[in-house]
Amino acid sequence: MRSGSLLALAGVLSACVLTGCNPLPARAAAPTYGYQVVQRFPHSTQSYTEGFFFLDGLFYEGTGMEGQSALMAIAPSTGQPIQKRDLPQQYFGEGIVDWGANIYEWTWKSHVCFVYDRFSFRPVKQFTYTGEGWGMTHDKASIITSDGTSTLRFRNPATFAETRHIVAHDGPKKIEMLNELEFVKGEIYANVWHDDRIARISPKDGAVLGWIDLHGILPDSQRVNAESVLNGIAYDAQHDRLFVTGKQWPAIFEIKLVPKK
Repeated sequence: MRSGSLLALAGVLSACVLTGCNPLPARAAAPTYGYQVVQRFPHSTQSYTEGFFFLDGLFYEGTGMEGQSALMAIAPSTGQPIQKRDLPQQYFGEGIVDWGANIYEWTWKSHVCFVYDRFSFRPVKQFTYTGEGWGMTHDKASIITSDGTSTLRFRNPATFAETRHIVAHDGPKKIEMLNELEFVKGEIYANVWHDDRIARISPKDGAVLGWIDLHGILPDSQRVNAESVLNGIAYDAQHDRLFVTGKQWPAIFEIKLVPKK
């Protein structure tokens, strides 16, 4: 390294000591979008929604709470499960994701991820991992997971081992408490726990590309308690439909994004 470069580096390090350095890029804050409700579907207020996706005309849902956790395939018209598998009593179910002919369902603090045959819900295998399990989705090559922090991890579907990770940020600000996830048109949509907003995250570098403000979509009077929060995103790629729901919400909403006034 040349002496001029050394002097420049020394100046940068001195500035870091005096003012603090933030490794995240200082971009402008991401734009915010509103919503229009297109259609409303029934949803059980018994379902503590932790995982959610749409496939082949059905909603698939993973629910939480020890003794109440389950994987379900649900008919949109009735909100009733047409297929269900309960988790053993000791597990708190979390995110779910489809991968080929299988469905993965992991757990909050038990470090166990169950893998089922998607058509019969028969157990196929299971994985272990470190840290907490929150949300799951996938792109073409990886399973993408959240753990309640600002970090999203990309995992090998064959081993569940992490291959890389990104940190979600809106400009220089990290976005913590990332929860249920969905991959939509090349972006990762993420619920933020206890926030009626969805972050639209770049899978390349974690930059928040936009926000979806869902305040008011379900009145407080229709929420069971303070934990009945927004937590469920599903996308119907065939018909370009976006759905959202929450823990113990009475409805699933199909929404259309609109510019926020």
